Amino acid sequence: MKSAVTSSIILSGALLVVWLFPQFWYSKTDPRQGYFWLAEQNRLPGWQYQETPVSEAAEAVLAADKIVNGEFRGAGGAIVRVFSAKRYAERESEFDMFSHTPDRCWTSVGWKLEPTAPDSIELDLHGMTLRLERRIFVTGTQRELVYFGALVGGQPLPYRLDQYLDVGRKRTEKSPGGIFGRMIGALDARLFGWPWKSFVNRRPLTGPKQFIRVSTPVAGTDTQNADTLLKGFFLRWLLLTDYRQELEQWRTTRR
Repeated sequence: MKSAVTSSIILSGALLVVWLFPQFWYSKTDPRQGYFWLAEQNRLPGWQYQETPVSEAAEAVLAADKIVNGEFRGAGGAIVRVFSAKRYAERESEFDMFSHTPDRCWTSVGWKLEPTAPDSIELDLHGMTLRLERRIFVTGTQRELVYFGALVGGQPLPYRLDQYLDVGRKRTEKSPGGIFGRMIGALDARLFGWPWKSFVNRRPLTGPKQFIRVSTPVAGTDTQNADTLLKGFFLRWLLLTDYRQELEQWRTTRR
């Protein structure tokens, strides 16, 4: 009887440690950067904004609480396409928002990844250092320069959002044939290293988060002008707003 009680106590203690460990471990932040959401602006001098509806299927997959999707047109024919998805609360039954980066989604609908360097950049966004993935996607004669990145818990991820980069490259080189080919194509070290990066950096993958993406057509081979356009546009389109205040406003609205 005593042995059974001792075993029960040990088992209960072990389960408690397992349950509490993620809350303790995935708690690292950088207080120096503060905690923010990125607020999307739809009125910018010199630009005309047109919202583009997101399909119900895409909304269901993202399970976002707020989605901004549209296109800005500027003087001289400049075009910048924007996308932002915010999730203020996350449930275990929902797919992770970061499982739908352009590396995966764009290549699944026919876009090809063009080799380019660098494939990531850091941008000073109103005093906050934001790491962005940088890609060039191609379909037919159209080339599109794309930046995308994310915040979790009000802060930028300290590591890259590149878990599907190699998957996208494989699709570009040769689309795997059959269901087993696609399964093998998905088995990638970069993809499986994603949870490990989260563990090593002690930063959660779940919780309140925001995914952002901007892109612009590339005229010929002139990527320099496209980069200059997107970097400058980022600073105008996105402003910092208080993380806790916006979260509380959403909770109040829900109540």
